[in-house]
Amino acid sequence: MLNLTPSQLRQAADLQEKIAKLQSELADIFGGESKPASITKAKPAKRKLSASHLAKIKAAQKLRWSKFNAAKAKTAPKPVKKGGMSAAGRARIVAAQKARWAKIKAAKTAPKAPVKPVAVVKAAAKSAAKAVKVKRVISPEARAKMAAAAKAMWAAKKAAKK
Repeated sequence: MLNLTPSQLRQAADLQEKIAKLQSELADIFGGESKPASITKAKPAKRKLSASHLAKIKAAQKLRWSKFNAAKAKTAPKPVKKGGMSAAGRARIVAAQKARWAKIKAAKTAPKAPVKPVAVVKAAAKSAAKAVKVKRVISPEARAKMAAAAKAMWAAKKAAKK
């Protein structure tokens, strides 16, 4: 329509006027309104499936899925159980744990050694500590050598700063 000349547009407008006039005459003849030519047909109503047909479709789909799942179960290997423990291994662990608890309970029920007074224990500990500890003493000559070395080191650092 964009490429039409002005004369062609006038002709199209005239034709539309004639069509409108003819439609009004036709409406007068039939005694009512006539539909314009540009109106399209209404869309047909949606079709609805019957209940029996819907049931057939569902049954067919269930059959397809059951076949698919059966084939899948045949081809897929069973998953390998990772880790875990054998019954014998578990029995060994249980037996060892029972032995440990029996040993602990036996130690609790065994008679205890007589308890010494705290003062005696502390005195014994002090005498043992004296025997183990040896006091180290630096001789006066060694102390003098160390002092002289430190003085010489600091004197060298002071001289380097100047």
